[in-house]
Amino acid sequence: MIGFSFKYRFSMKNYWRFILILILVLLIGASFYYQEELADFLTGVGEKIMKAEKFSDSVVEKIEKQISAPPPLVAERESAKANLTKAGVIKWTNLQRANFGLPPVSENSELDLAALAKAQDMFENQYFAHEAPNGDGPAEVAAQSGYEYIAIGENLALGNFENDEILVQAWMDSLGHRANILSNLYKEIGVSVIKGTFEGKTTWMAVQEFGLPLSACPPIDEKLKAEIENKIFQAEKLAQTMEIKRQEIDDTRRKSSEYAQKVNEYNLLANEYNNLIASNKALVNLYNSQVRAFNVCISSP
Repeated sequence: MIGFSFKYRFSMKNYWRFILILILVLLIGASFYYQEELADFLTGVGEKIMKAEKFSDSVVEKIEKQISAPPPLVAERESAKANLTKAGVIKWTNLQRANFGLPPVSENSELDLAALAKAQDMFENQYFAHEAPNGDGPAEVAAQSGYEYIAIGENLALGNFENDEILVQAWMDSLGHRANILSNLYKEIGVSVIKGTFEGKTTWMAVQEFGLPLSACPPIDEKLKAEIENKIFQAEKLAQTMEIKRQEIDDTRRKSSEYAQKVNEYNLLANEYNNLIASNKALVNLYNSQVRAFNVCISSP
């Protein structure tokens, strides 16, 4: 009986010793496995890396300027008595609009210059198209004449049309040109009708330039857009610097004294970046509200 009790006490002693050794082994193993985390805890280096916001969500909306340029019209019937006038073309254009309950378009001197420049250029460079050999189209022609626009419509005609009424009626018989003449979007018009030599033949060139001036809709602050683009550029440069700093952090052992310093430097950059993104989002929202008001103006003249 005495021997059994001794053996039992001895076994219990060995049992607790075994448990203590096992715990010690586990702690030593864990200290090696989690040495960086343990070092962070003991040294206070376990800094959190700040999250950087995304600026891709701040999308700058686009102004919906419009250009309508139907395929140029060539006269099917020509007259030896052909004679065209700018005043007559404008008159018959507005008569057609009146027939459909539309207000007249008013003559604009800058659009007149654009129409004249287009007609002269087609004769000079011997082409008949909305796009010149150098790539300039209705938008460029209008801009060169000083016309600031929201929408431009260009009708072209080539041939010896007998008079202004017949020319305008020919445009009315063509769906694309008719759409320009009867558009409620346009408020102004410029016209040029000149005679010259095209492909060895004496003929008339007629140009209508319809326009909705920029002043017809709420203004958009282009300086605001430039500021937004500058902030985006700054943010991209900061993001590159942050990426380099993040790589340095990944390459630095956490238990080193350098680690906390690099994390702090990164977080300062991230804070600057996030503030930049936040301020830019506010600018983008303001700019986009102006663009939406502008686009609504275009869609409901």
